[in-house]
Amino acid sequence: MVALGALATVEAHAQHALHTVPAVNGAPVTGVVPAATVDQGRLEEADRDPGQWLSPGRTWSEQRFSPLDRINDTNVGRLGLAWFAPLNTYRGVEATPLMIDGVLYNISAWDITTAYAAATGKVLWTYDPKIAPEWARLACCGPVSRGLAAWQGHIIIAALDGRLISLDARSGQPAWSTQTIEKGQPLSLTGAPRIAAGQVVIGNAGGDFGARGYISAYDAATGKPTWKFYIVPGDPARMPEGAASDSIMPMAARTWSGKWWTVGGGGNDWDAIVYDPKLDLVYFGTGNGSPHPQEFRSPGGGDNLFLCSIVAVNAHTGRYVWHYQEVPAEQWDYDCTAPLILADLNIEGKRRQVIMHAPKDGFFYVLDRATGKLISARNFVPNMWASHVDLKTGRPAILPEALVAEKPHLMTPSYGGGHSWNPMSYSPRTGLVYIPTMEQWMVESRLPEGQFKFVLGQSTLAAGVNNYGELRKQLNAAPELQHDKGYLLAWDPVRQREAFRIDYPNPGNGGVLTTGGNLLVEGTINRTLAIYRADNGRKLWEMPVASVPVAGPMTYEVDGKQYIAVNAGWNSAIIHGLHSGPEPFSVGPANLVVFALDAKGVTLPPAPTAESLPEPPTDPQPPEQVEAGAALYSAQCAVCHGQNAAGGVKDLRYLTPEKHAQFIDIVLGGKLKKEGMESFADRLTPDQAQAIHAYLISRAQEDWQPDFMRPRRK
Repeated sequence: MVALGALATVEAHAQHALHTVPAVNGAPVTGVVPAATVDQGRLEEADRDPGQWLSPGRTWSEQRFSPLDRINDTNVGRLGLAWFAPLNTYRGVEATPLMIDGVLYNISAWDITTAYAAATGKVLWTYDPKIAPEWARLACCGPVSRGLAAWQGHIIIAALDGRLISLDARSGQPAWSTQTIEKGQPLSLTGAPRIAAGQVVIGNAGGDFGARGYISAYDAATGKPTWKFYIVPGDPARMPEGAASDSIMPMAARTWSGKWWTVGGGGNDWDAIVYDPKLDLVYFGTGNGSPHPQEFRSPGGGDNLFLCSIVAVNAHTGRYVWHYQEVPAEQWDYDCTAPLILADLNIEGKRRQVIMHAPKDGFFYVLDRATGKLISARNFVPNMWASHVDLKTGRPAILPEALVAEKPHLMTPSYGGGHSWNPMSYSPRTGLVYIPTMEQWMVESRLPEGQFKFVLGQSTLAAGVNNYGELRKQLNAAPELQHDKGYLLAWDPVRQREAFRIDYPNPGNGGVLTTGGNLLVEGTINRTLAIYRADNGRKLWEMPVASVPVAGPMTYEVDGKQYIAVNAGWNSAIIHGLHSGPEPFSVGPANLVVFALDAKGVTLPPAPTAESLPEPPTDPQPPEQVEAGAALYSAQCAVCHGQNAAGGVKDLRYLTPEKHAQFIDIVLGGKLKKEGMESFADRLTPDQAQAIHAYLISRAQEDWQPDFMRPRRK
């Protein structure tokens, strides 16, 4: 069993391209791997074979509900670890595996994809697309993938470097590969590919770096492009572009001003895609603008379509059908790219075909999915950007004091959002939607007029970090910023109200699964997988798994036995106050963990002991160097490491003395290139790197709280 393999203590970015992985005893795995025989009919009738998990959300509706009930609220206490697979990384692992005909297909960091015997964990094959480490610099949240697609005997990867790769499901050998990224654009793929009308549909990330977003489709059998829809308009002088979006782009362009096409525009759909085969519509959620502050991309105002919207297009042609814009002129980094769910709900005595969305802006939206008409909207977390959404016009009532300006002010939700990419679930048994929720605040501002300089490939957040110094210092010390809230929220989408919530000590809880056994499954910030009653939230079972399972759990059945599986790999989300407990927060390497009733004899290796947080250097830093470093950090580092130097892939306030000594070698010399920290020598001079270091030391000195550094528990 692969479960017994030793855990890696450091990330090992695999160097092989394709091979049969040996079992733990050293003997190679042999035998024929069943093919992933998934087609249109099988996906449409997925509920007739509920033991399978054929697509990222199980069915095209993406409800992440399974009718399976062999594991249920009466026997879940007997759950044990059946097998696990070490993923040999400390990077985030965000994918939901597929399970088709006894084979579980999983994708880890750097898009390394493995097929396992679903009942035992025996490795059948592994494929490594060999992503160059420098691609991590264009992925704001690390080299992650949120899932795979299956079609007619093939498993399809959306690789970080822009390739769609189709693998033979029997052998793991590539069948075709197609590049989806336009040359010269700072784009990457982190979302799961979806199948729609025999095509692979994929969006991309890059709006934070000055890209122009689009969604595109490819023949699933050959990889040949079929259509492309640009999310924001390009240079009017170069229209039309031969894209499916050509007919609607003149209308969209009228909602922009200035020369927006010279600074990217943004709008990138980096994950949210769902398909309705009966209406033959593909729906996708769109992202933030580029640059983030509207003043720098569309100085004359306007709604800036199709930023932060849900857009519906014809699945076969990609042609526009309807849109609903959730945040006109989006400027707070409220990407509307959280997962979308399709369902049929009884609303005011009528059966309605709806699409449901709980994006970062903190409102829960219910739309008619045939027409795009807003049915209802209500905030599910506190917010300061809009008082309500007008149901007649569909427009939010934006609060004037919330608009991004040079003078900093506190805002909630933050750029982390009320709900981000972590999959939510809808249970038709309870009628509730379950949302991984967080309440966070941020200090919001932009650079003064004339100070923003657009550089393709660099962050366009354009946060003002030098202006109003004393005010900014006061706001950074505000109680709201010191400790964020995290909880699992059960939401009634018909009545638009909370049913119950499950509180956690911090945000960071993972995706959600519900089942016919009245189970509500979620990974927690406590480094556990927990299971609750779906009808009332009462905890039924919990097990430590050494890391935070941020991915969406799934369940499947083999030979009459039900399993629950999840990737447990912390993605280092930006969280304030994460280290404020009795010991610093730490995790072990990532694992795929699989549970079954009465499973015994398999145990995870213990998580590493948490180390004390290192005290920062005590030498005062030159104020002018700190000020320069703050601006450079905001432009170059904040996308991965968090605004205000708090949280992120690596919280840089807590560098060890060794890392402080190596800082220039890391930032300019590429010392940690194999771990995904590419050299910035092409963007920073030695003096600029030293200024960033001074800023980080200053921030560490500001936030250092020895009271939190209590002795570790024994």
